[in-house]
Amino acid sequence: MSSWLRLMFPIPFLGVTLLLIYYNNSLLHWKGARRHNITEEKPVLAEACDAFINGEKTFSWERTLLTRSFKRSDCPEYLTQNHYITSPLSKEEAGFPLAYIMTLHKEFDTFERLFRAIYMPQNIYCVHIDEKVGADFLQAVESLVACFPNAFLASKMEPVVYGGISRLLADVHCMKDLVESQVQWKYVINTCGQDFPLKTNMEIIQHVKKFRGKNITPGVLPPGHAIPRTKYVHREDIVHSSVLKTNIVKPHPPHNITIYFGSAYIALTREFTRFILEDQRAIDLLEWSKDTYSPDEHYWVTLNRIPDFPGAMPDATWEGDLRAIKWQDMKDHGGCHGHYVRDICIYGTGDLQWLVKSRSIFANKFELKSYPPTVECLEVRLRERALNHSETTVQSEWHL
Repeated sequence: MSSWLRLMFPIPFLGVTLLLIYYNNSLLHWKGARRHNITEEKPVLAEACDAFINGEKTFSWERTLLTRSFKRSDCPEYLTQNHYITSPLSKEEAGFPLAYIMTLHKEFDTFERLFRAIYMPQNIYCVHIDEKVGADFLQAVESLVACFPNAFLASKMEPVVYGGISRLLADVHCMKDLVESQVQWKYVINTCGQDFPLKTNMEIIQHVKKFRGKNITPGVLPPGHAIPRTKYVHREDIVHSSVLKTNIVKPHPPHNITIYFGSAYIALTREFTRFILEDQRAIDLLEWSKDTYSPDEHYWVTLNRIPDFPGAMPDATWEGDLRAIKWQDMKDHGGCHGHYVRDICIYGTGDLQWLVKSRSIFANKFELKSYPPTVECLEVRLRERALNHSETTVQSEWHL
């Protein structure tokens, strides 16, 4: 090797060494804050999140939620070390319990963060797991849910197919379970395992209270592209996990019901939920919807437009602000800084600024393993707001 090559060789090696030293020092600083003084962790994490939101680079991120490998006897330690909120934060929240439906098929780590972010002891949670999931995923969810007296698995599971009736039935099964519970919840909100809240529990309550006992089902009369979904018969293919369109024209909807089109995400009152499980029109519409495409995008919004249904909103449109979603064909959101799946953005850290400005109570979709700071920074801000405005001293101190 020539002399000049021998002189140049150590330069890249030295650069890598300096980067590793910087990384380790940053990581030690982060771990040290957590290990020695939790109050010191707050400004460190807040500073890092502010940097992400402002589009600046920061040091490496480390997850802080404990592993899911625990037994029932480990539940108290799991709740304590991960700082679950175990007492209502205010009288208003205690007096206004919410019910949640959580439909899962993958991404346990993301679901675990979602569950902790929306967990309150006065609420109730029904978890529906896709019947097709593997044993490890099922066991992980069962173990977590077993730690909470106000959370349970749906009594009936569906092999869920995207765009099929099985997705709607998953929500219906949970609703049947929830109306039989002893918790006198006020509204039921459906979520999927890749959702994450943008509002605190108190802020969600204040949001739904603005509707004064009305159901929130954003939607309108079906646009042209949505008409074939209910005009033609569709077949759900569970084996290939797909929905197939046929050329068979469906009969008209039962009871001369006008079909609407809208969001699959809804917030329904307890009275409405119980009513539709017993009313013949709702039962017949559910049966008619079984061979349509994505019936969860017309079923709820249609029923909520029938004037004599409890809490109905016959003249409602897209109001509700239930979900912040970046659709690929929309141009008003600044683009997706993560990646798209089925035309929906999986949020990256570059989307944080847009998310924190949103008026919606939830956003969809997230992947903790792909973009951990996106989820964790939202949780930091939520927990800080929730505890700052609480009326009680709760057992859970601030924690990521």
